[in-house]
Amino acid sequence: MDTNREIKKHQELLLKKMSSVLIVYATLIISTSVGAVSANLILLLLCVSHLKLRTDTWGLTLNLSLCDLIFGISVISVAIYSCLEGGTFMNNGVACKLVGFLLVLLQLASINSLVWSTVDKFTEICFPLRYAQIVTKRRIWIVLFFLWIYAIVVAALPFMGFGDYSFNEEVYVCLPSLNSTTMAYSMMILSAGVITPISAISILYISIIHIARSQAKRGTFVCNDQHCYYVPIRSYFRNTLILIFSAFYLLICWIPSVTISLYEIFYTDNVPSILQMASIWLIVLTSGINPWVNSLAQRKYRKALLESWRKIKKMFQDMGSSSETPSENERHSSIQTPQSLPGHNMMNSIQT
Repeated sequence: MDTNREIKKHQELLLKKMSSVLIVYATLIISTSVGAVSANLILLLLCVSHLKLRTDTWGLTLNLSLCDLIFGISVISVAIYSCLEGGTFMNNGVACKLVGFLLVLLQLASINSLVWSTVDKFTEICFPLRYAQIVTKRRIWIVLFFLWIYAIVVAALPFMGFGDYSFNEEVYVCLPSLNSTTMAYSMMILSAGVITPISAISILYISIIHIARSQAKRGTFVCNDQHCYYVPIRSYFRNTLILIFSAFYLLICWIPSVTISLYEIFYTDNVPSILQMASIWLIVLTSGINPWVNSLAQRKYRKALLESWRKIKKMFQDMGSSSETPSENERHSSIQTPQSLPGHNMMNSIQT
């Protein structure tokens, strides 16, 4: 009897602990998803309202922002609902397969858009004189076309018999089944879909940092229509902080998920649910970081954001001043009303 009571107490403690962990996990996912959707909406509105931001390569920025926005609205919303409902909504039916397909499709498109955006930055810095000839609008749209073909084919492989999508009860998300039975598919999607593009992004950013450092040591003059001025070394080192963060934040956010996936492929032991939840949250976090690091951290986007904020602020001020105008008119009319009073008119007539 005592042992049964101890077992029941232990189970109750585990349930309470899991419920508290689940509440924290749901709160983090919801807040991060809201932040990601808001940041990507801000970026899209800036691109729509400011013609100066629509360069030849703005298709890459648009594609990246749309992928992260749809990911936050569709996949993460379903995961949040499944988490709140206890996982009864998804199971392993058709809905789960479609959500898993969308997850892989949007993540592959997002990561590869980041790769080509980094290639664009690298080309602009390393080949400034030939940049306009190398990077053209036509080539950008060709890249986007093949990028989506690649993402669709890889995401559709489980429907062709290579791999499978299954509901993960630990994180309440439908994910690709990465285990020893699907080792070839698992290693292919991890290496080609995650490890290779993220490593390429990191290497390119490290190269950009090295080039910026060497240019800063030599000293640089920047010229406009009126005059040339010297750019101090401090400004370059300040900008390299953003580049360093851009080079390593994807590694930090994806390494836990990749490590857990590799462990599940080669070992049968279950990974603690807390670690799996943390890895999924970090992946969701990248959707909120991407627009700030890759676009809104640039000067032209910050300037456009400031201009938009000033316009919105001025609009509200104009609305407030227009609402105050009738009260001022009423005050002036109340000051002028004594002249039309009968007593006042009578006094005027007596005086005349």
